[in-house]
Amino acid sequence: MDTQQTMTDLLELLAQHLLVQRSAISPASELVGVKPQCIDDAFAVQQQMIALSNQEIAGWKCLTPLENGQLIFAPILSQAVVEQPNCPITPFANPSGLQALIEPEIAFILGQDFVAHHSYSDEQIDFGISATHMALELIQSRFSCDYAASYFEKIADGLSNQGLYLGPAIDKTLAYQANKINISVSHQGETRIFDGTHPCQYSQAPIYWLINYLTAKGVSLKKGQAIITGSYCGVVKVPMATKVDINYQGLGEIRVLFEQKR
Repeated sequence: MDTQQTMTDLLELLAQHLLVQRSAISPASELVGVKPQCIDDAFAVQQQMIALSNQEIAGWKCLTPLENGQLIFAPILSQAVVEQPNCPITPFANPSGLQALIEPEIAFILGQDFVAHHSYSDEQIDFGISATHMALELIQSRFSCDYAASYFEKIADGLSNQGLYLGPAIDKTLAYQANKINISVSHQGETRIFDGTHPCQYSQAPIYWLINYLTAKGVSLKKGQAIITGSYCGVVKVPMATKVDINYQGLGEIRVLFEQKR
């Protein structure tokens, strides 16, 4: 067996392992002796997981490329939870109890397919976005707490994504202008206020890069998929089994109760 085939087999093995970790009670995404060595390896593992999941993906998460050249992108493998009172999530366990880890973001819904091996202008992409929504990225750390995962391992594993909660629709023009949003998170009589700033200045900026990056690599994006482009206030920890209100000042509010995924 040649070296290339051996690496292909190892990456497929890693994809199978990572997919299992998403439903494991105590996940450990690190796999001894199998590590992606470059962005193409990590991308190949992501694509294998999409194929193995045997379902339509909800969309993608991304940022614009970082100053150090690192690319930030991952598929959202599970189907989106759309505006329902309860949201299943795999919680984070700490000494004080179980918590849901979320990132307040804006989701851009594709109103058309973007076809592999085609390039698209910013204007064409803007036209192809049919709706914008308040959204919560659902976060799950799947590496062992004492393991220092490499950048390529994190990309392969999906950058801690475990799903997407799609909230109310918001005006597209306001979404495009939302480089700063004050976000309040309230539960059990407690309110935290965050001076939210988008990590890429404008929330739509990463979409232009992502669509052309993926189509150049032979990936088509499908009508109805959602793209999320970065948290306004990092990861926020909220209690389980409690109504949580998340307000995007001037845009709207999400009210949701997080329950343990079965």
